[in-house]
Amino acid sequence: MLSKAQISLITSLQHKKFRKQHGLFIVEGLKSVLEFLSSDYRIHSLFATTDARTKMGNLPENIKCIEVSTNEFEKISNLTNPQGVLALVYLPPTDGFSWPEIRQQHSILLDDVQDPGNLGTIIRTAEWFGIEHIVCSNGTVDAFNPKVVQATMGSLARVKIHYTSLPDFVDHAQMPVYGALLSGQSIYDTDFRKAGLIVMGNEGNGISEVLQKKIDHAITIPRVGQAESLNVAVATTVFCSEIARQKFKD
Repeated sequence: MLSKAQISLITSLQHKKFRKQHGLFIVEGLKSVLEFLSSDYRIHSLFATTDARTKMGNLPENIKCIEVSTNEFEKISNLTNPQGVLALVYLPPTDGFSWPEIRQQHSILLDDVQDPGNLGTIIRTAEWFGIEHIVCSNGTVDAFNPKVVQATMGSLARVKIHYTSLPDFVDHAQMPVYGALLSGQSIYDTDFRKAGLIVMGNEGNGISEVLQKKIDHAITIPRVGQAESLNVAVATTVFCSEIARQKFKD
């Protein structure tokens, strides 16, 4: 049975302020919860209906699972069609960057991306194409927002997300910087075989001026039709795909 304190805690985690205060975030849905259970993330507690608990099979001995009724679960669910399982997960430590690791691979830099669905899709796409690090500006939507977590479909459990000043990060990284812009060299004529940083901009304003000045290679996705621009998640997918294609070609 759920207590008022538990309901209050869970519902408060819809807001970034309380996620930081409690050091927790919400993961909901059978697939996503199972992904986090088998990851390096630490689980605080698990809430599940009887049916959902049965589908989960055996759990690690250290996982606390509280069985709740369907009516109780609806009070804490953020989904239109609740799946009956929700986990409270500890936020990962923010202990800086592993620069040797960063410098050996491509990373995505997100400059004030605002839409939770876009960020969630980018995280999921990054995992598909083997990109391990996404570095976000401090103005980018919180990756542990429940809508972002849901959109990642479990990929957040494996992709490392960082928040920092992107201009400072670029200066310290000392790597080639590729910026997704409406004009520049075609992505299909660009050599991505060496590790670098891929900068994607805000949905409405693109890449900020201060960050544009740090871009070494302005890259564009050639337009064939009449659309004014690409959705940032779609554009990121094109970049990830081309980087992967060149790696496989080698």
